[in-house]
Amino acid sequence: MKSRFRLFFAGIALPLAFAWIANGQASDPQVIRVVCLPARPLALAAAEANGIFAKYGISVQAEVATNSDLLRGGLASGKYMVAHAAVDNEVAMYEAGDTDVAIVMGGEGSTNELIAQKGIHAIADLRGKVLIVDAPHTAYALQLKKILMSNGMQLGRDYELKPVGSTPVRLQAMRDNKDYAASMLGVPTSILARADGFVSLGNTQSLIGPYQGIGAFVKRSWAKNNSALLVKYIAASVEAQRWLMARDNKQQTIALMEKEWELSPGVAAQTYATEVEGPGSLESDARFDLDGFKNVLKIRADVEGQWQGMPPSPERYFDLTYYDAAVGSIKPGQ
Repeated sequence: MKSRFRLFFAGIALPLAFAWIANGQASDPQVIRVVCLPARPLALAAAEANGIFAKYGISVQAEVATNSDLLRGGLASGKYMVAHAAVDNEVAMYEAGDTDVAIVMGGEGSTNELIAQKGIHAIADLRGKVLIVDAPHTAYALQLKKILMSNGMQLGRDYELKPVGSTPVRLQAMRDNKDYAASMLGVPTSILARADGFVSLGNTQSLIGPYQGIGAFVKRSWAKNNSALLVKYIAASVEAQRWLMARDNKQQTIALMEKEWELSPGVAAQTYATEVEGPGSLESDARFDLDGFKNVLKIRADVEGQWQGMPPSPERYFDLTYYDAAVGSIKPGQ
């Protein structure tokens, strides 16, 4: 039934997308407001720099939230139309009662590393320490809890969690306060941390397995009323992801990383190796990783005890009909 529904929706949305392309770019671009965490996704920067959003007749206003509570609240209130963040935030919204939300696109796995203070050389050394997170019950905090649980440690008994804020904020907090023993950090922050002498205790791929990290999620009601706009936005994002991952564009992508994230050439090159070429990196065509998402739900069930420890069917949390229509609307070679 779901497959037939997706085909039916694509049959509606695709003609809208193709009709817009055939008629050319609108004179006044449609504005779409986006909220991001921990930074603007590189695909958005690439789409803007290469005129891909303009080609689709849209203008993206992207803001970076300082923490996940503000991101979720901004989407729920309608201040923003699209959120780009770890998709576990969408699960948290749904389970808090906001069932009018859906994941509509993937984008990245997880390149996070468990980064610790100098002198800490094993996960066991974190026993009795204070660890810092964005918010204690979502996304990368759950990754951290799962890693520690797998090493025989329980929150409250063996370690303390302190909410601090987004990834760059957490690194600065660890620089300022040596009592903050460790945190989950993603690139390029993890690379900067290691350059400062902080210690990596492992990455998420080796410690917890595949993980659907950053993706796009929206209010279902907004998507229904603005389907053509959402399809164009996703199509532009997919085109930008293809540009980023094309080997011929490697040096341009590294240069974009330097500019977007204010990195040195060396750090940008290391970031490219991790973010584009490494395990858990960018997904081709910004695809949604269903197996990785099932692990997101399993981790939430394991560490939070949600759903009596048995993760539900993942289909309730996503709607990929807009993504299917968007990919189908992209002309060959783009």
